[in-house]
Amino acid sequence: MTTTSQENPIPTDLQRGSAAEVIERWFETEIRSGRLAHGEQIEPTRTLATKFGTSVATITRAFKGLEAKGLVRNRDRSSRIVHCPPDGTAPTRDEEAPTRVVVIGGYAGSGKTELGRILARLMGWALLDKDTTTRAVVEAALESLGQSPHDRESPTYLETIRPAEYAALVSAMVENVECGVSVVMTAPFIRELSDQAWCDRLRSRVESKNAELEVIWVRCDAESMKTYVKHRGALRDSAKLSNWPAYLAGVDLQFTPKTRHLIIDNSVGARPLLEQASEFLTKVGAR
Repeated sequence: MTTTSQENPIPTDLQRGSAAEVIERWFETEIRSGRLAHGEQIEPTRTLATKFGTSVATITRAFKGLEAKGLVRNRDRSSRIVHCPPDGTAPTRDEEAPTRVVVIGGYAGSGKTELGRILARLMGWALLDKDTTTRAVVEAALESLGQSPHDRESPTYLETIRPAEYAALVSAMVENVECGVSVVMTAPFIRELSDQAWCDRLRSRVESKNAELEVIWVRCDAESMKTYVKHRGALRDSAKLSNWPAYLAGVDLQFTPKTRHLIIDNSVGARPLLEQASEFLTKVGAR
């Protein structure tokens, strides 16, 4: 596998695909998850080349793949738009179907939130993403304690803020379940899913509400993960990207949750997330 400097995070020959394939997969996931909406104009090729730290030719190859899948259309030589119209078959609630809780964990940049959005869109379930649900409060709390709002590494965050953040997320999930609403809950869950006792407590809590718990761990190869983390541009990722080798040393690419679970692979070369999401729903009898 070719390695790259931090200035150019996209290698020319990834372990599981080319730079163009990484970019193609990233855009496909953004479109399938609804982050890029039908009819939305995509930035010009040269702008994307600069953002991804790659060549115009690489961006062009990536979009040829997206065009072949029907996800992008050209309006003229330099303008592309997203083509992913709603299918008009929004799911209706089955009163006899069990209430479900799908917990999705994964490292930064693995694609866990995108998978969660795809499942929520397919099934009409509530989506509770940790960052969306708690980030504003976490940042305010960190600032009030004299820390950077983007800190996710200090003892202040790890020992004081983080436990409360995850407790709030789980409480919001329980409240939805008590109302009979199925929930997709996304967060790293690294510490939690490596703790057998936490996993057992969560399963017991969900089942006590007559709901069913499913756990998914999203894996992604290191090079693709770095590309995804860099491109999303979140300030909370600055510490990771400033010393990627040190961060990666603490990442277990073969992590396995301490409870019954399904592994979904979001590395370049793996099947599209939409396909894997649909297969998961069929497997658990949700559709």
